[in-house]
Amino acid sequence: MRTGACGVILDNTQPAEGNLLINARDIGVRRGERWIVRHVDIRVVRGELVFLIGANGAGKSTCAKAVLGLIDTDEGTIERMPSLEVGYVPQRLAMNPTLPLSLRRLMTLTGRFGAREIDAALAAVGLERLGDPPVTTLSGGEFQRLLLARALIHRPGLLILDEPAQGVDIAGTDVLHELVAEIRRDLGCGVLLISHDLQMAMDTGDDVVVLVPHEHDEHSPGSSFATDRDHGGTSPG
Repeated sequence: MRTGACGVILDNTQPAEGNLLINARDIGVRRGERWIVRHVDIRVVRGELVFLIGANGAGKSTCAKAVLGLIDTDEGTIERMPSLEVGYVPQRLAMNPTLPLSLRRLMTLTGRFGAREIDAALAAVGLERLGDPPVTTLSGGEFQRLLLARALIHRPGLLILDEPAQGVDIAGTDVLHELVAEIRRDLGCGVLLISHDLQMAMDTGDDVVVLVPHEHDEHSPGSSFATDRDHGGTSPG
């Protein structure tokens, strides 16, 4: 048991050495005088599904970008497994409708891959039969699966999904979550999934981190609460 800034953190087990992908402890990100997030702990182990939950403005995407190293933290520490390959699926990717970009061309924007690698990644998300249509003709669900395939082609050890079901209907949301479960089993990767769906998180997640949105300043530190499903603990981060 460890004592955190806002209470008690129950921590009954530690991951086996070599399986810990990300360990972010007491991280905070500030813009000017305002803390966007503060006192947040996020830990992802190989093969584990961790949900990052919170309302709009709670700082979920900020936490994910900090974990990725895309933005600097103003306090706390982040440890990453050496040479960790990360696949990132953004919440949205703005596409110019006049840009002549095809499905398979999008797959090669982040690296040079052969036809077999592209075929395998597309097959993993159920898009192998579409051919090579313009990406602007894809449905919301098909486009999200394409972004997932683009992340998978790197065979990541850690997969970060920023609200992958955004703009997707209920049936498509179920398909996406099933795909994530299959990918986690096949690759043995850890997954950090940003979502609004607390029920889904509690039903399927190994760990859940909940960010509570409110003003953070020097006199009133913000809170984030993490629930460890496996060990039955509730902890403010």
